Amino acid sequence: MKRTSVKFKMAEKSLFAMLLRSPWWVSFVVVGVIVLAAGALLPREYFVVGALAGFPIFVVGCIAAWKQLRAPSPAHLSGMLDAAARMPWRDFANALVAAWTRAGYTVERLPGNGAADFCLAKNGSTTLASARRWKAATHGVEPLRELRAAMDQRGAPTGLYVLAQGGLSDNARLYARDNGITIVQDAALAALLLAKA
Repeated sequence: MKRTSVKFKMAEKSLFAMLLRSPWWVSFVVVGVIVLAAGALLPREYFVVGALAGFPIFVVGCIAAWKQLRAPSPAHLSGMLDAAARMPWRDFANALVAAWTRAGYTVERLPGNGAADFCLAKNGSTTLASARRWKAATHGVEPLRELRAAMDQRGAPTGLYVLAQGGLSDNARLYARDNGITIVQDAALAALLLAKA
């Protein structure tokens, strides 16, 4: 009998998703409000039942606190971004390979100055990554089109466009969103480089 795995995806605008993105203490404030409301509005014999309505939010608060306490500080993230911007290409590439390897990927460096610099494999899925270190005011759509063509050629459903410096035009962001390319820059890049196994 074939096993099927079920993955649950939380809606981005659901209360739980918003609380996970908020500071951890916000969830506990909401729980406190629910308990106070239960005490004020419900008869004494139903208070416990009303107060228990806050338990799922309490669990979300614990998860958010765990994630936020383990996350690097903003100063640490900023320091890592500055260090990445100063690294020579070889050191930057080695740092990316080490980070992806810690995350469980098998990393292949691709030869030449093509559209993709790395091929990442994990759980039978392939991702092509393009790392850009040159400083440009804005990166446009063309390098993303080249990455998409390389993804099609290799049969990779997803791509990563890593930016150590510079920004991305609005058109480039839309193109990336619509073509299976994730932009890794700023805090996401620093978190990748700082992540532990």
